[in-house]
Amino acid sequence: MNADLWKRFRSSLCHVPALDVSLDVSRMAIDDAAVGRMRPAFDKAFAAMDALEEGAIANPDEGRMVGHYWLRAPELAPTPEISAEIRDALAAARDFAAKVHSGAVKPERKPKFTRILSIGIGGSALGPMFVADALGGPTTDKLRPHFVDNTDPDGIARELAAIGDALDETLVLVMSKSGGTPETRNGMLVAAEAYRAAGLDFGKHAAAVTGAGSRLDRAATDEGWLARFPMWDWVGGRTSETSAVGIVPGLLQGLDMEGLLAGAAAMDAATRVHDVAANPAALLALTWYLATDGRGAKDMVVLPYKDRLLLFSRYLQQLVMESLGKRLDLDGNRVDQGISVYGNKGSTDQHAYVQQLRDGVNNFFVTFVRVLEDGGSALEVEPGATSGDYLHGFLLGTREALFENDRGSVTITVPRVDARTVGALIALFERAVGLYASLVGVNAYHQPGVEAGKKAAASVLELQTKAVAALSSEPRTADQVAAAVGSPDAAETVYLVLEHLAANGRAVMARGDDPGLSTFRSA
Repeated sequence: MNADLWKRFRSSLCHVPALDVSLDVSRMAIDDAAVGRMRPAFDKAFAAMDALEEGAIANPDEGRMVGHYWLRAPELAPTPEISAEIRDALAAARDFAAKVHSGAVKPERKPKFTRILSIGIGGSALGPMFVADALGGPTTDKLRPHFVDNTDPDGIARELAAIGDALDETLVLVMSKSGGTPETRNGMLVAAEAYRAAGLDFGKHAAAVTGAGSRLDRAATDEGWLARFPMWDWVGGRTSETSAVGIVPGLLQGLDMEGLLAGAAAMDAATRVHDVAANPAALLALTWYLATDGRGAKDMVVLPYKDRLLLFSRYLQQLVMESLGKRLDLDGNRVDQGISVYGNKGSTDQHAYVQQLRDGVNNFFVTFVRVLEDGGSALEVEPGATSGDYLHGFLLGTREALFENDRGSVTITVPRVDARTVGALIALFERAVGLYASLVGVNAYHQPGVEAGKKAAASVLELQTKAVAALSSEPRTADQVAAAVGSPDAAETVYLVLEHLAANGRAVMARGDDPGLSTFRSA
């Protein structure tokens, strides 16, 4: 068996010399026959990807181009105007970061900014957070990063408390394409109130990344914010890390974002090859297709054996699940597609859930990320063995233990965690997602489920307003309140809304033996 595995490893390893990144699929059920059967489908996927990069309408639901690949190769954009916009935005980000670092752009009271608070949600948070953690550190950061990525008031308060007395030297970066995203808007309003409470002009500490003419763009202009950077409608949130969404906070933190762009560009070049065996993104897409029967039958478990890559699985959750989780295919047929993603890090996973992966339900495949250079201390914790050797040993041992029990895995090997590598990983999975979407016939670039959730939330808040108006000093049940606002079928939602308000002192609740007997009155 070992001899056969060695042969499979040697014959199937896909290596990208420009990045020293490799993909090992030898422990997945892939053979020449499978590649042959999938060749016609990949020919179509490659053609679709080529058309996308040339400016085709790749998001038919919204009539939009999809151009995140142009962000690291502006010369490939379909018009000179778009190429110029990309270059100008990058130059403006570089210039702004340099002025912030030098003190030419400074806060209202202090000589320099020392921290950055990024406010965003989804793609405007997961990418920047991943990159900040992967590439930053207290001894190298020029501005210490903080993030608000939710509308949880307690979470916002905790982040503001972590900033503490440094609020007057903190630059706030607000990121929202429309300017109306509730989570981002709410975080911005709470942060702005904290600045006002401290006697500070929020606008003199704020910058925006947003769409031209958006609500946020207008507010930033009217209030004299320090800077504005563009979001384009041809860049989706989950593929925006190489746009101003990721570049601006990264440059402000002092990260090598030029290296990240270069790594992404090099991986883009390697994944344009129309040969599945030589194209790591195509090979990844093929493993996903075969492992999940082309219908998401198994989950993807992402296990990077490196602390700096802890947030990679969270980043991939949005990239993969929001892109591929679709009820309808491109022809309007119901297909219920998608691949679920979860992960931790090695070797924490060894003590968390490898037991189930090894001996439990075989409903997954693993993506290991193997980092060759250890970094940190080279102390030998035992003769001839460092802590890094232990980490590497746990990776190889876990991989072997899983394979012994018929659990498939792919292994991505990178030389180190640096900007080029992180950019390469981002581009690798972006391309794999696009190719896989073509294989299964779904639109990877819209998110109707997300929009449905937003509409439902808006309806709940509208019902809340009506329910509060219907309260009086006389106690009423949820059924009575629901009937009073003309929504008798919404008693459950009314109950949950009023229970929440009562817990926060905005209504008074007398809890009954069951929810239907509980009553509410105005506070």
